[in-house]
Amino acid sequence: MLILTRKKDESIIINDDIEIKIINTEDGKVRIGIDAPKNVSIYRKELYLEIQKENEAAKVKKGDLDLKELSKMFKK
Repeated sequence: MLILTRKKDESIIINDDIEIKIINTEDGKVRIGIDAPKNVSIYRKELYLEIQKENEAAKVKKGDLDLKELSKMFKK
């Protein structure tokens, strides 16, 4: 992990096309702005983890066929 110190209105650049700028710091909180291409998805980590969890749950829904059951169906 890279750890940097930045002040208000300072930025970091990632991959030539993503800029992360410090907007404000107050009461132990940091407000950041992210300028990135439209095709780059940006999520808060807690939301990203919830999306991953929901995607995994959707893959293994009760009643879904597993690989063995599919193989048996195609052999018939």
